Amino acid sequence: MPRQTKTLLTSRSEASLYLAKAEQFVEEARVATDNSRHDAGMLNSIHAAISAADAVTVALAGRRSTDPDHQRAADLLEEVGANSESIAERVKQLRALLSKKNQVEYESRRATAKEAADSVRRAGRIVEWAGTTVRQARL
Repeated sequence: MPRQTKTLLTSRSEASLYLAKAEQFVEEARVATDNSRHDAGMLNSIHAAISAADAVTVALAGRRSTDPDHQRAADLLEEVGANSESIAERVKQLRALLSKKNQVEYESRRATAKEAADSVRRAGRIVEWAGTTVRQARL
């Protein structure tokens, strides 16, 4: 049985604020990665994707996840886009990034240049999609 996601009702007009955070995180991820700060690049990429998911769920449903387990943000995005192939693909991308979060944030192993660059690309695609989605929501 799926876990209940802790959510917060949020004004749909705030979607652009979460999108701005996502854009800021992904830009910092690019800068960090370009400067061989691969751990920072990966972690900022992951945070960019989480904020992008928040932007979309706020724009489309007026809710965002408040669960400390960030996989619940992916669950909420999946719930909001139940029949959307586009959202299902972004959920898959988000889950792939989230699967690296504990490793890069809490383990001693350092992220490689390849891992950081891949994370930045993935997050960039999610953030770009979120921007389109939020704009199309006409808030």
